Amino acid sequence: MSALKVGIAGLGTVAQGVVQTLQRNANLITGRAAGDIRVTAVASRSAKPDVDLHGARFSTDIMSLVGAADVDVVVELLGGEQPALDLCRAALAAGQHVVTANKALIAHHGVELHELATQNKVSIAYEAAVAGAIPVLGAIGRGLAGNQIEWLAGIINGTSNFILSAMAGEPSGSAKQKNSLSFAEALDQAQELGYAEADPTFDVEGIDAAHKLAILTSLAFGAALNFPAVFTEGISEVTVEDIEYAAQLGYVIKHLGIARQTANGIEARVHPALVPAKNLLAQVDGVMNAVMVGADGAGPTLYYGAGAGMQPTASAVVADLVDIALQQVRQPVAAAPMAYLGIEDIVTSYYLRVPVHDRSGVFARLTTALSELGISIEAAVQREHTRSAAKTPAGEAETVPIVLLTQDVTERTMQAALTQLQALPEVAGRIRCIRVEALEA
Repeated sequence: MSALKVGIAGLGTVAQGVVQTLQRNANLITGRAAGDIRVTAVASRSAKPDVDLHGARFSTDIMSLVGAADVDVVVELLGGEQPALDLCRAALAAGQHVVTANKALIAHHGVELHELATQNKVSIAYEAAVAGAIPVLGAIGRGLAGNQIEWLAGIINGTSNFILSAMAGEPSGSAKQKNSLSFAEALDQAQELGYAEADPTFDVEGIDAAHKLAILTSLAFGAALNFPAVFTEGISEVTVEDIEYAAQLGYVIKHLGIARQTANGIEARVHPALVPAKNLLAQVDGVMNAVMVGADGAGPTLYYGAGAGMQPTASAVVADLVDIALQQVRQPVAAAPMAYLGIEDIVTSYYLRVPVHDRSGVFARLTTALSELGISIEAAVQREHTRSAAKTPAGEAETVPIVLLTQDVTERTMQAALTQLQALPEVAGRIRCIRVEALEA
């Protein structure tokens, strides 16, 4: 075939990585793509004269790539919704393929962009938008094409995973701490190492992971993209104390994106969760990502690797370019809107850390109250004293935590139980509740 001519929008680290990868591995890529893939044009709002474009023309006009005779594929690496959305709309309408690493763009506007691609008989590909170097979209769309996907769960934000790892005292990247850090200390360290932005909200509050989960859910279950339906909860309230109690009970706390197809609808949720320590996802530390997929034929499979960075993300972008060269990009099947479950309807088990006044009979009172609400206890830890114990303003006895693991129950039932437990006179502070995920079918 003739060369596939590529125009890149943006000249940040990922864009530079794409240029470098296509140049460094040119012969290998040509063989796999059955022809050359060549960067012919680069457009960026600011010039970077020190970057070697290997002969590609340069412009500060992003829209100059649209409809250009020397551009078959527009690679959008601008980030953000605008002007990325206008660029992708225009390129698709002009009959150009689009490759993007922009998860927010796909999560919010993917339905429209897919329709434009179909109308103009071109492709839109975004392997790099989810989990960086991990080819999980290709694995679900092609490798598991003969399977019905039943569920998936993933660590799909490296910043939050780094923070939780540091809070657990795990060495992470160049961070060699062995002592547990508080959330604030771990966040500071992530920012110092460049793993977290100055404003870390998108990462630590789960928004970035929710964008990615919306894409995974759509592909796995053939559902229309529906970002607003993804329940999102961050990690800012997880404490070292929770992590230590989880470890005593045989669990690790991870920030998960979880999607599951049930008889009543699709679950799609991002939140902290206790994961059994023996599960492979529990072993994923630092800034690494991993996605586990449960399928009816293949069973559970795990995809692990770097979720961000110059070369890992460039690797996924180039993979999309090769697929386009081979005309192997899968257009999505017609995806009608599907019912999504509200968080109140999901069924799982729960970790509860209840601060109580140190009085006799408190444990029995709690378990009785839960039993009356139909909630059974799977395991319990009761301590006589913790480092966080404190006197009440009235000088009453010190508070101590009671830690409980429940059996499966609906979120609605658990939230009602928390309201009742919180009102008990024996309860001395806010009850901490974290969902528990066995990660099974």
